Amino acid sequence: MHYEMRAEYAEGESPQDRNARREVWHMTRAGESTGLCGRDLDPAALTQSADAWGTPAGQPLCHACGALYIHQVP
Repeated sequence: MHYEMRAEYAEGESPQDRNARREVWHMTRAGESTGLCGRDLDPAALTQSADAWGTPAGQPLCHACGALYIHQVP
């Protein structure tokens, strides 16, 4: 199973906004727009490699997604 990180944006902002403010990163299965925590995210949201998990680039991370992710990867 492959994973990626997908951004959740501040209330009222969207990925189409030039300077949209990201609130938190969620872990998703690659190509999907639902976080492991169950949160539905904008399919157009910024994504990054799961390799960013645990690094400054992946902060802040949804705590629920992080907990579920570490139980799903070897």
